[in-house]
Amino acid sequence: MDNNQNFEEIKERFKNASVDGKIEIYTTTQGLTVEQYKELLRMFPLKHLDELEKAMA
Repeated sequence: MDNNQNFEEIKERFKNASVDGKIEIYTTTQGLTVEQYKELLRMFPLKHLDELEKAMA
């Protein structure tokens, strides 16, 4: 499925990105499902969660 393949690419970029890169991907990627956002969030380093929260405010 094309959407799933696209999400796999996003996930791979997210996994390899710096914290700032992860924040950018998480806050600018559109069209993901709630479950897909949750999956990315599980890959996010917890000690930097406050930075993600600030970026989303």
